[in-house]
Amino acid sequence: MSSIGFIGLGNMGLPMAKNLVAAGHHVTGFDLSQAALTELAEAGGHVAQTAGQAVAAAEVVVSMLPAGRHVETVYSGDDGVLPTAPAGALLIDSSTIDVDTARRVAAAAQAAGFDMVDAPVSGGVGGAAAGSLTFMVGGSAEAFAKAKPILEIMGKNIFHAGGNGNGQVAKICNNMLLGISMIGTCEAFMLGEKLGLDAQTLFDISATASGQCWSMTSYCPAPGPVPTAPSNNEYKAGFAAAMMLKDLQLAQEASGSADCQTPMGLRATELYQQMAEKGQEELDFSGIIQMLKGAF
Repeated sequence: MSSIGFIGLGNMGLPMAKNLVAAGHHVTGFDLSQAALTELAEAGGHVAQTAGQAVAAAEVVVSMLPAGRHVETVYSGDDGVLPTAPAGALLIDSSTIDVDTARRVAAAAQAAGFDMVDAPVSGGVGGAAAGSLTFMVGGSAEAFAKAKPILEIMGKNIFHAGGNGNGQVAKICNNMLLGISMIGTCEAFMLGEKLGLDAQTLFDISATASGQCWSMTSYCPAPGPVPTAPSNNEYKAGFAAAMMLKDLQLAQEASGSADCQTPMGLRATELYQQMAEKGQEELDFSGIIQMLKGAF
């Protein structure tokens, strides 16, 4: 079993860390939330008062942080991972951040003698709790091979996307597609309803026809057809619209730097920005159907 330092015990990070504890690893966590630290300790983990303390004896470091600036500070700051972690520790950042920062931090880690991968996730809070996340991993083949046994405790699908930063590329491309397809699914069900076609009938037909997509068959924004979808739970978030907006904005930032035209991605970003401006960003991202219907 490994000694693991885990930095960032939020809605995703805490259940991920608890799964590592349950697998028998010695996990020392750090977060600014005392409640999160208490919950980790109650699950059998250990707590630290700084990021440096959390990684001081770590063979593996895992981080799950809100944005690129947090990742850069945690890894490169004075009490950060790079100056504090033992030589040879494996570094895994599962935050969803901009590609440039991911590559810059990985280069700094390599210069300091560490193997590092970016390993953003898909699967939401439920997937984190169930240990069924999908990891999209950027880094060398050697670093990926080292990280995979740790990631397999927290997820079911582990993909090597290529070099450092490519995990972030895969994540933002996937979520841009998801945001676009969700809006298209919402529009189809709204139009069907307006023209007298009930949601279940449209679902039954499109689920076996060319319009089939994950946004419909697994996460239908119209109440009824998929009992486990947030649409049947007042659109309480499995994946909040705020998080979708963040990922779409990252995709637009990357599109600009790559000189790549993504007009549908841009429009999806604008619509989720409108949802946020209406104060509904904590709803599930499928709740955008309510905005399109004029409910808020």
